[in-house]
Amino acid sequence: MEEQVALIAVDAATLRFDRLFSYRIPPALASSVVPGRRVLAPFGAGDRLRQGMVFEVCPSKGEKLKEIARPLDDGPLLNREQLALAVHLRNTAFCTYYAAVRLLIPAGMDMRLAPSYLLAEGEPPEGLSAEEAAVVGALRRARGPVAEDRLCERCALPDNRALQALYEKGVLIREEDVRRRVLDERMTMVRLSAGAEPGKLTAKQRAVVDLLDAAGSASLKEVCYYAVVTRAVVDNLQKKGLVEFYDREVYRNPFREEAPKEPSSFTLSPSQQRAFDALLAAGREGNYTVSLLYGVTGSGKTQVFVRLAQAAVAEGRGVLVLVPEISLTPQTIARFRACFGKQVAVIHSALSMGERLDEYKRIRRGEASVVVGTRSAVFAPVERLGLIIIDEEQEPSYKSEKSPRFHARDVAKWRAHYHQTQLVLASATPSVESYYLARTGSYRLIPLEGRFAGAQLPDVYILDLHSEPLAAQSGILSQRLCEELLHNLHAGEQSILLLNRRGYHTLVKCAGCGEPAQCPNCSVTLTYHAANSALCCHYCGYVQPAEGSCRHCGGKLARFQGAGTQRVEEEVHTLFPQARVLRMDMDTTMRRFAHETQFAAFAAHEYDILVGTQMVAKGLNFPEVTLVGVLGADQALYSDDFRSFERTFSLITQVVGRAGRSLKKGRAFIQTYSPENPVIELASSQQYSRFFDTEIKVRKLGLYPPFCDLCAIGVTGPDEAQVKAAALRLLGLLQELAKESYAGLPLRILGPSEFALYRLGGRYRRKLLLKCRNNARTRAYIREALERFWKEESRGKTQVFVDMYYDAY
Repeated sequence: MEEQVALIAVDAATLRFDRLFSYRIPPALASSVVPGRRVLAPFGAGDRLRQGMVFEVCPSKGEKLKEIARPLDDGPLLNREQLALAVHLRNTAFCTYYAAVRLLIPAGMDMRLAPSYLLAEGEPPEGLSAEEAAVVGALRRARGPVAEDRLCERCALPDNRALQALYEKGVLIREEDVRRRVLDERMTMVRLSAGAEPGKLTAKQRAVVDLLDAAGSASLKEVCYYAVVTRAVVDNLQKKGLVEFYDREVYRNPFREEAPKEPSSFTLSPSQQRAFDALLAAGREGNYTVSLLYGVTGSGKTQVFVRLAQAAVAEGRGVLVLVPEISLTPQTIARFRACFGKQVAVIHSALSMGERLDEYKRIRRGEASVVVGTRSAVFAPVERLGLIIIDEEQEPSYKSEKSPRFHARDVAKWRAHYHQTQLVLASATPSVESYYLARTGSYRLIPLEGRFAGAQLPDVYILDLHSEPLAAQSGILSQRLCEELLHNLHAGEQSILLLNRRGYHTLVKCAGCGEPAQCPNCSVTLTYHAANSALCCHYCGYVQPAEGSCRHCGGKLARFQGAGTQRVEEEVHTLFPQARVLRMDMDTTMRRFAHETQFAAFAAHEYDILVGTQMVAKGLNFPEVTLVGVLGADQALYSDDFRSFERTFSLITQVVGRAGRSLKKGRAFIQTYSPENPVIELASSQQYSRFFDTEIKVRKLGLYPPFCDLCAIGVTGPDEAQVKAAALRLLGLLQELAKESYAGLPLRILGPSEFALYRLGGRYRRKLLLKCRNNARTRAYIREALERFWKEESRGKTQVFVDMYYDAY
């Protein structure tokens, strides 16, 4: 048999040395080492075993190679599409091969290598250090293998260097124990043994046998419950050979409630029907296509999604539905489960690792044909994709801010192209890039006109806080908005107040020198939280008591300014003691099923007023909400971000659209210090086309997307001087390489400059901003520059990352 070689992506390889490594496949493993399967293989000078993913198997060229130790898993985890996607992610997100692999499999399926040690035969040599002697003594007392972490703890070792030294001297034998992070959920089942004759039985034993004879099999718990017996009765039957135990895999349930009953069939409006027909026709062409479904808030996009999914499932194809935030998944899941029942799987970060693992298995086994989830759901292993939907496609949460830095929209495009199917992007406020591509013909533009079921857009009022008086006993709410809240309370209707800042006070200053309280790890001010009377950093999690002293002069931190959702909630309680107030932000939705529970309570009118951050602004449907108040509408208008106008327009438009979604007329009040700003005026009247016409001219003039791609090359490190020097050196390398090998490459390099958050988690951050085209040649240019940079000894402890989908942060 011809000798074979496996090309393997090895775990924990650094970006600098990352490639597919060649390993010899032992003849005994020739049939089990296949692409998509994980293996254990020796790596590095010490030949420590590491897990790796087989990407390719090819004939050997006779070179001397290390051998694969053994395969992991029962078979391949990744199919051909997923392996190709991993390569694509490695090339476009500038991550390692194995980092890309980790995106494609659930964290619960990750393997952990747990080394353990035992004494080798013979006496250890003389001259051992005190730590080495302690290890030998501990292992003699143990009389068997001891896990590395436990051995270090017993011998009070600061690290594993003493163990490594003893291993190299031949004193210790090292074994590698491979453990999966989360095991399959198993249930103990009971059934009658084949050919067994019951004979003489007690009354309780007869009850068990009769139950199993009627049911065939049952869980041990069910047998004990329905036969009204204890475990001991079933154990005795097993000892007699009359019944047998076996394990059956069961799925952990990620849903809080059972699937809703099948709803009565709904009829699409004429506008919805036209959009559905156009999208269905595009999808049935059998080619890759991207469509933008554009309609005002409340136009009924979800009903169109459901009908499209029904058509795809009827043809035996799978469906992916992405939503931008966990807060949107409960309502979306409920609508799809009502139509598809157990065929719906859900993937988002609020699930436990076990639940995500089981949902992954259901999808992979074809038991779920419709997958609903947030950003990570784009990697769901759906075999025959027939439709991908991205709702609220403009949302920045679809982009990963940590390595690997990918955008779910671009991954969805890749998958739709691979399956030659349709990607549907949908929003009332699409990204400027997507709407531009739809206007210029690269995407299909599918309009969805008017609101569903005859609902009207709300009346919108702009309140100028320069002249509009605040309510008595309030530093946030205007008198006019409070009057409207009171009107809604008397009318029995619901209201939503949006303030996109959590906490109580957003700024705390020293009473002496006036310096704000800042995070010691990040270049941001601390936010006061009344719930725990502490100052918190919303980036690194640093917390200090509110009664602490100033770091500059030692004075008292006593000047509190600004407002967050906690303060708004308190003021509403004070002004309207009769009102039932619900606050929803990251602080109140950390518990399991918090979003489902709180939204369900608000939908059931258990609360009158909902106060929240942006999680309450998008995609939610509450028919009894007739009033929306937008607080601090202009706080994002002047941020250091070329998308600031776009994001402010989107947020205001979306939250205003929560009002008047039934036959009841809605009102919205926007409190602002910039009433003359056209973004606020256009958002209040939901005139997206006019906003786009203005914004696209600014983008073209300044050369911003969609007229180029923005790539940020970040340099980070704990030493500020090193970071500055490294960023300048990297700039020099980029300039040299552009002249040498990439002449004619469309490129503008800006910087180096500080990130908006210059210090984050104790690391200084500078960036080089490239205005370029995100294509293979540009990525090759960047990778070659990085390879040169990594060879520079002067870079010190700095690290570099590449973000091909840069937004200012």
